[in-house]
Amino acid sequence: MISISRIYSYINIVGFNAFLKLLLSRLTGKKFIIDLKIPGKNKNVKLRIPSSDPWVFKQVFLDKEYDFKTINSPKFIVDAGANIGLASVFFAELFPDAKIIAIEPEKSNFILLKKNVAEYTNIIPLQAALWNHNTKINICDSGLGEWGFMTQEISDNTQKIEHAVDALTVDEIIKKFNLEKINILKIDIEGAEKEVFQNTERWINNVDALIVELHDRMKSGCSRNFYQNSSGFPEEWIKGENIYLSKGNIKEI
Repeated sequence: MISISRIYSYINIVGFNAFLKLLLSRLTGKKFIIDLKIPGKNKNVKLRIPSSDPWVFKQVFLDKEYDFKTINSPKFIVDAGANIGLASVFFAELFPDAKIIAIEPEKSNFILLKKNVAEYTNIIPLQAALWNHNTKINICDSGLGEWGFMTQEISDNTQKIEHAVDALTVDEIIKKFNLEKINILKIDIEGAEKEVFQNTERWINNVDALIVELHDRMKSGCSRNFYQNSSGFPEEWIKGENIYLSKGNIKEI
């Protein structure tokens, strides 16, 4: 049973007509794509109903979990675990001169990501996963919806496998796109931060700021590896579900 407060919150995010589509979807099993206006902009993004997309929209555009002050405008941003591209769009609106690499491994998310970032020439979509070595890995359904797909090695068949995808290291991303450095590295990868932060020697010095959501509830050891291997960032704060580490190029609001 959905609480009244959650219904009101949902309507406040997507509007009453989209809420009616949610009810219709529950009756018919049909899914819908809606266009939702970005607050303060004359632009829309596409969301799926039903899905976790409206709640991601709330985090990004209403709660502004990725809003911060900058000393200098960033040139290179990597959005790892870009989902349907909402954070990448937020960054593109905030930093129109930045080159943004939007990395998303899961096929259905990536299809919608490409549609959402199509008019932003500074966003480069890449269907891949972030990992601790360059390989092929599985995308698996963890049962948490469109924002809960997890990555696993090919040999691990403990969950329902959706499809395989290329997995790349952070330093391979830097090399592949010829980046001088990554000014802002945002990571929301549903537990794979455990693997990504197992060994950071090859790339950590080439990152100015990290924005990371940790998922120990999905894979134990994420926080331990993150804090053991992310030294060199004197500034730290938490905003929403994200941990910010900065060498001084970005500041807390």
